[in-house]
Amino acid sequence: MSGKWITHSQFDQLFINDTPLLDLRAPAEFKKGAFSTAVNQPLMTDNERAKVGTCYKQHGQDAAIALGHELVSGETKQQRISAWKSFFNIHPDGLIYCFRGGLRSQIVQQWLNDEGVARPRIEGGYKALRQHLIQRTQELVSEFNWIVVSGRTGCQKTEFIKNQPNSIDLEGLAHHRGSAFGRYPEPQPTQIDFENQLAVELIKLKAHGATTLFIEDEGSHIGSVSVPECLRHATQKAERHPIKASIEQRVEVIYQEYVVAAQGLYPSREQFENYLLDSLARTRKRLGDLRFRQLFGILQQALNRDSAELHKQWIEGLLVDYYDPMYDYQMKKR
Repeated sequence: MSGKWITHSQFDQLFINDTPLLDLRAPAEFKKGAFSTAVNQPLMTDNERAKVGTCYKQHGQDAAIALGHELVSGETKQQRISAWKSFFNIHPDGLIYCFRGGLRSQIVQQWLNDEGVARPRIEGGYKALRQHLIQRTQELVSEFNWIVVSGRTGCQKTEFIKNQPNSIDLEGLAHHRGSAFGRYPEPQPTQIDFENQLAVELIKLKAHGATTLFIEDEGSHIGSVSVPECLRHATQKAERHPIKASIEQRVEVIYQEYVVAAQGLYPSREQFENYLLDSLARTRKRLGDLRFRQLFGILQQALNRDSAELHKQWIEGLLVDYYDPMYDYQMKKR
């Protein structure tokens, strides 16, 4: 990857190699969507970019460019150049991009050249990379043979998926376990970040010769992110691999994951308890008010007494009266 540009034909290899990326967009742009190997070291801050944008609308491009050079000059300019040089000292194979591969990345590329650091910029910038990943997802989902892993809640479907050499862990990518109790203390990725990482996983698996992929049976949403329609369509009629477990085994799995292990994820006991109580409250409408109040009361007692037996009691009730009927309904629809 030499020269001034990284072209569209090289995009797959860029993601396969986990190439470090210097993202020059403003922080607000970066937060909306980025790539896992990207580091945000912007040419302009959000405030500076807003000023330049306003100037562009009122006085035109030349005035906006002049203002941009005025805002990023002197000590500010040198500090940012030093940060970019440090990035390339650590990542000598890194690449440059801004939103469209235009003026911002061109300016930084030239400033770095003046300092003796010659690195290519990505043709079309972030927008081109994003469009490439959308296109590759649509292409690749139809090229794999999919095996959909299904089963009731607590059957350890995700563990089965993780143990397969060729698989897509959608819940891992979504940072959510796909249920009322599925959220983690940390936020989920944005929809764009989720889609970007899914595309990168598909590209890597294809490059490594995978032809058959295991994937967990998911709905249209995993927490706050939605599964791309092309993937759902590709897996609708796929071969299914059902996993079965007894109710006792499932209760134990849920207890260990959502009670024992989950306590260590939260900074305080109060936050952990609120997580369980709030999660159970999400099931109220489908459970019905009477059954919800019964299980909520058992959960409160379990927390007060720190009782494994009581925890397993409300978990079993939730599996039998909430998750299993929902699973049966979904299976009938399919």
